[in-house]
Amino acid sequence: MRRNRPPKRVIEPDTKYNNVHVTMFINRMMYGGKKSVATRVMYQAFDIIEERTNKDPVEVFETALRNVTPTVEVKARRVGGSTYQVPVEVPQHRATALAMRWILQNARARSGRGMPAKLAAELMDAANGQGASVKKKDDTHRMAEANRAFAHLR
Repeated sequence: MRRNRPPKRVIEPDTKYNNVHVTMFINRMMYGGKKSVATRVMYQAFDIIEERTNKDPVEVFETALRNVTPTVEVKARRVGGSTYQVPVEVPQHRATALAMRWILQNARARSGRGMPAKLAAELMDAANGQGASVKKKDDTHRMAEANRAFAHLR
């Protein structure tokens, strides 16, 4: 590790659901500092989830996050002129960040009808263990499994 790392910021929980992960997600969703827009989109998506599943939307969101969070990933490591994909365990903070990034990416890639609906659909799919985000996690795990032979290079 090089130099010093800046301290991790303390993230305030969001006002409506008092949940830190919701705030983190809103912050990642935000474009150009427009937090109120991102917050509105998030809460509208939660309303859609509640309407369709009759469950607590935060619970669905947390389940989706858990289902998408990776435990291992591969990192490129140069050893003697050749690059190996070495499987490494993912630290909790990064794992959560990756899960949020993947959910957001795949929600944006969905077709049609407005961001709240797309986000709600992606979160519900992820909570049910389906959808592109869960597939991304499975692919990541598969890559790590395939390259387990290089684990000693860690």
